[in-house]
Amino acid sequence: MGLSPIVVSGSGSGRIARPNKIKNDVPCVASSGFVFLILACVSLGLVSGIYVKFIMTPNVHASVSEIGCKVDDEGSWAIGVFFGASPFHLKPIEDMNIWRDKSAAWPVTNPVITCASASATGISSNFVADPFLYIQGDVFYVFFETKNSITMQGDIGVARSTDKGASWEQLGIALDEAWHLSYPYVFEYNGNIYMLPESRAKGQLRLYRAVNFPLEWTLEKIMMKKPLVDSFIIPHDRKYWLFGSDHSGIGSEYNAKLEIWYSSSPLGPWKPHKKNPIYNTDKSMGARNGGRPFLYDGSLYRVGQDDGETYGRRIRLFKMEVLTTDDFKEVEVQLGLKESIKGRNAWNGVRSHHLDVQQLSSGEWVGVMDGDRVPSGDASRRFHLGCASVLGVAALVILFGVSLGAVKGLVPLSWCPHHVGKRSDASLDWEQSSLFYSRMRLFCSHLNRASLLLRARIKPNTCSGSLVLTLIFFVAVVLMCTGVKYIYGGSGAHEAYPLHGQYSQFTLLTMTYDARIWNLKMYVQHYSRCSSVREIVVVWNKGQPPELSEFDSAVPVRIRVEERNSLNNRFKVDPSIKTRAVLELDDDIMMPCDDVERGFKVWREHPERIVGFYPRLANGNPLKYRAEKHARKHNGYNMILTGAAFMDSKKAFELYWSKTAAAGREVVDSLFNCEDVLLNYLYANASSSSTVEYVKPAWAIDTSKFTGVAISKNTQIHYGLRSKCLQKFSEIRRGCGEIGHWSRECLRCELVVAQIELAYVSRYPRVPTVRASGVCYDCREIGHWSKEFPMHGIISHPAIQLSLVETASDTELAYISRHPRVPKMCYDCRDDGRFSKECPQHQLVSQLESAIMFLAMLGLQEFATTAERSVIGPKSFPCVELLVIHLIQISLVETASDVSWLLRES
Repeated sequence: MGLSPIVVSGSGSGRIARPNKIKNDVPCVASSGFVFLILACVSLGLVSGIYVKFIMTPNVHASVSEIGCKVDDEGSWAIGVFFGASPFHLKPIEDMNIWRDKSAAWPVTNPVITCASASATGISSNFVADPFLYIQGDVFYVFFETKNSITMQGDIGVARSTDKGASWEQLGIALDEAWHLSYPYVFEYNGNIYMLPESRAKGQLRLYRAVNFPLEWTLEKIMMKKPLVDSFIIPHDRKYWLFGSDHSGIGSEYNAKLEIWYSSSPLGPWKPHKKNPIYNTDKSMGARNGGRPFLYDGSLYRVGQDDGETYGRRIRLFKMEVLTTDDFKEVEVQLGLKESIKGRNAWNGVRSHHLDVQQLSSGEWVGVMDGDRVPSGDASRRFHLGCASVLGVAALVILFGVSLGAVKGLVPLSWCPHHVGKRSDASLDWEQSSLFYSRMRLFCSHLNRASLLLRARIKPNTCSGSLVLTLIFFVAVVLMCTGVKYIYGGSGAHEAYPLHGQYSQFTLLTMTYDARIWNLKMYVQHYSRCSSVREIVVVWNKGQPPELSEFDSAVPVRIRVEERNSLNNRFKVDPSIKTRAVLELDDDIMMPCDDVERGFKVWREHPERIVGFYPRLANGNPLKYRAEKHARKHNGYNMILTGAAFMDSKKAFELYWSKTAAAGREVVDSLFNCEDVLLNYLYANASSSSTVEYVKPAWAIDTSKFTGVAISKNTQIHYGLRSKCLQKFSEIRRGCGEIGHWSRECLRCELVVAQIELAYVSRYPRVPTVRASGVCYDCREIGHWSKEFPMHGIISHPAIQLSLVETASDTELAYISRHPRVPKMCYDCRDDGRFSKECPQHQLVSQLESAIMFLAMLGLQEFATTAERSVIGPKSFPCVELLVIHLIQISLVETASDVSWLLRES
């Protein structure tokens, strides 16, 4: 029998249910919750962008190496060189005060070998570590582990120095195997050079011999079939001793085990020491080897590494008192090396785990040491913290939306799983899965109910509710910036920027007095942590100087007490300064160390300039001192405030205190202002090229605004005094001596042309423009003027200045040129369009009409009338008699006779 079909009648009793045509569901895109989440993402993204642009430290390595220096969980190890009278008095190479002009390193500073320099050979490197020295005469070789950025395994690299460690040539990869290599212990035996690298990944200890030192090696012997780490061989008491660590055994403490073997030959066979394992203790005790052992004053010393806080935290030194086949005893001694307290800003500020020190034939000791600015596993830790911060932001955004009512529920019930399986009487699976889905939906319902209760509690329309929402937003912003910093911000270190593969240091100098002690303490604490700061010199002008113990400083602080309160003290010659570079930085300016390091790199590229962070412009008739905003508006600057500027200490200080600047220093003392204006003036007049360079800081704070002790707190008065200084300096330079006695020591190294103003544009484009009554003539492509033309000085008089104009032939005035931009003007008597001593009186010959037209264009109607009335024929009109004699004054000439003809009728 079959089932009867269901009969549907036309009456209401048998109706079939039909779908509801009314749409109750709001499209996701149009929902308030979706719009809120989009706005929240955009807002937080904008905040993150601002944070990245202005606050987050850039990746220095990304700018110096394109193929290496990738973020690595093992760290960012680098190698430095140290010297000393003994292995217990080692000092970094920067303390040796070795200067190297080729790389603008004054002095050369550690680290000397980095991932960037190792990658320069074309084989990428994430870090370099485990350095071992091999010395042949005056040539240093360093073998080290370099971690390949592609294979992510260690290879053995080698570098060579022929100048006692000041510079290193990367020779390439000395040894590359299919497994990880490190700890390349190199030694000599019976006329052969051997290398004993760590080959733990191979499960063997392998000995290699050089067949073509230093780049070609062959396997000599498998010493042991044990995965030993950080092994070395030393001769002692007519035996050879092999120290190493085998962490593969049961019960072995990683990085805390030490074993010893001995033999009559460094090639083996090896017998274990009776007390093996010598150590199997806490990993902070220095059991794992950390470099080559050395002999000093008849005692043998072993270098170990403390791996307690993190792998390779520090070096520990042990004196071996007993080393026999039956017994071993050592005691810890102090190495004497100072640990940097600059933290991550120092190349070895967080850890150092390897040292190789050897004695030179001169008796001096040299050592190579590795160091790192981050702990082991730092990259993973930062990523996990960053992800946790982002998840926290997501939770706060939802909480904020629920509180506002934009998000109706934490979890839509449609997202919760439904059980649609068919019930089975033969199994409990259906009941179990159904129970699970029911519980999930119940949990979602409770979450949504909790969100409603939360909104009712917060009450966003009240003052307390608004305060809670503000706090939630603030915490979300902080967490977002934190997440971005941890995920994309690198190690967070403000690293130094290398130039030509080398680092250097500078001296930080500030001038202050007793009323600003609060600023000074904060200043010292902050800037002493900057990577390239070697010393802080405080010029103390007034009051009782503080004690050095009052400062929290990572570098030496020296207080130079002055007898007289004068702004001129800022630039006083100081023989105690050991660096060529000095950063003159006021104690009320706070900026990131990264900006300071960027500025230092720019100065190293242009050491002849004043490189700073606050540009100014001096222009107009009469000259006026203009602010940074005015300089930006006019697309140029010609001064850098020396309250935040790098300079050559020897050049700047000697120039400022020269005899020619005496009158200018008197002006500075009389107005108690303008010392930086005077230095800019002197620089401009002593150089034939641009003398200033601007570096824009990410941010800078003037802390004097919080203390009320600012010298220049009244801006209008301050700028007025500086404009007055400009006029006084111009007057001083105009009274520079009689004709025939001008010399390079005269302040009047200028070319003044009435009614002509030079518009200085420093960088974009870096060429000057001559303005004459509204008509501009671009100096580019005229004659042989170029970006290097000595026109980047500072404006003087009501007109223009050309620095270091030696003779008329050097000026090649733009308005007297054989160039299409200036047609039918005064031409040189020679064919090449240049002034020349061979040309009689440097006479310029042109048509009378051209000279008259040009004079009128300059607004010099009096001279134009004189020229028009001239009886001299149009073909030989000596326009130089009008244009030059009465308008131009040229100083800094080689001899007075070079220009005496210009002035004989003046």
